[in-house]
Amino acid sequence: MAQQINFSKKRGNQLGFWFFRTALKLFGLSGAYGLLYFVCLYYLLFDRLAVSAGMAYIKRRFKTYNFLQRIFGVYGLFINQGKNLIDRYYIHSGLGQFDIELQGYDKIRSLLASSQKGVILLTAHVGNWQVTMTVLKQFGKTVYLLMSPEENAAVKNALNIDSDREMLRIISNENFLGGVVEVMKVISEGSLVSIMGDRSDGYPSTEAYFLGEKAYFPYGAFSIAAAAQCPVVVLLSAKTSAKKYVVDVSHVIFPRYNSRADKKDALNKCVREFAGIMEDYAIKYPFQWFVFRDIWKRQN
Repeated sequence: MAQQINFSKKRGNQLGFWFFRTALKLFGLSGAYGLLYFVCLYYLLFDRLAVSAGMAYIKRRFKTYNFLQRIFGVYGLFINQGKNLIDRYYIHSGLGQFDIELQGYDKIRSLLASSQKGVILLTAHVGNWQVTMTVLKQFGKTVYLLMSPEENAAVKNALNIDSDREMLRIISNENFLGGVVEVMKVISEGSLVSIMGDRSDGYPSTEAYFLGEKAYFPYGAFSIAAAAQCPVVVLLSAKTSAKKYVVDVSHVIFPRYNSRADKKDALNKCVREFAGIMEDYAIKYPFQWFVFRDIWKRQN
């Protein structure tokens, strides 16, 4: 697999968390935002891998941009992701709260009430998924995050995951069969499982048109949902003002196939539907796309 930058991990280490936490305490929310313009300028000048990863998206989202405009577009991505990191600590440190509007709540409540099974929450590296996790408490269900251990340590500490007072748990994708056995178990018990659906990172993927070109998205979440006979709820968030987020759970996909011969086409259809939802998001919130992968190149 070609080398890829893990942009979120690079800005999700303990040193970075300490920096943002200290900035918040000293300067407040707006002051901490202001520091980002200097910090992100450093990465723009010296982190070629991060710039290249962001550019893969910017040049497709803004096809008429010249080179200088694309550079500033990447700079905008860096700054907005930094704001999300600061917002995450603003909430979980107890310094303040954001106004969060939840769209599609009644639809999901109805889904959960009509079945003893849980659902898969298919999210992506867009908006602020960590802030989104705080909203999921409204469903009164334990939420499991499927992720790799080397990526979750700092996130686990930041969100108090696995503590007795939180309904957030982690399932390692390095467990037997990638954690699928545990995922199936907790879904059957009525829990929610959050899976990222934007980066293949070596996992099986299939192609779908995204921003006018063929891109590649993993289909594992849909395969699990079909086996578990549960729906996939697309979970997205977006920062709409300094103190407000919108969390959208209104898009529901039902992966189903009747035979192994139908499986590939059924899963491909689900991926294409998800890609369409993601494209609508990128059009509406162009600078909250933090995937930082060239998803237009097959990774497996």
